[in-house]
Amino acid sequence: MTGRVLCISKESRTLAWMIDGKVVSSMDVRFGSENTPTREGTFSVGWKAREWTSTIYHTPMPYAMFFSGGQAVHYSADFAARGYAGASHGCVNVRDRAKLSALFDQVKVGDKVVVHW
Repeated sequence: MTGRVLCISKESRTLAWMIDGKVVSSMDVRFGSENTPTREGTFSVGWKAREWTSTIYHTPMPYAMFFSGGQAVHYSADFAARGYAGASHGCVNVRDRAKLSALFDQVKVGDKVVVHW
C-alpha cells in the first residue's frame, strides 16, 4: 500500500492516519446517528478549515477536513465531554483536540479518506 490515507473504522471507532501502509497516528472517533449516518466509501479531502462553523447546525467544527459533501473529520467538544453518549450529524467527530491539530497540519487536500466497517 502506498499513499496517504485517513482510514476510518466504524467497527473499532478509530481513525488511523497512514502513510505508505504504516500507521503514523490514531485517535478515537464517533459517527452520525441512524437518522444522519456517516457515509461509507472511498473519498478524498476536498477542502480544509482550521476554524469552521456548520452552516446547517450552527455548531463549531474546528480542524475540519471535508471529504463528502458537508461531512468532515473535525474536533467535537461534545464528544470530548460526553463520549459515545452522543452522535454527530454525519461527520466523523474526534475528541482529542491536540492530536487532531497535529493531524490537520499533516493532511493535504486530495489525500484519500476511507470510511468502512
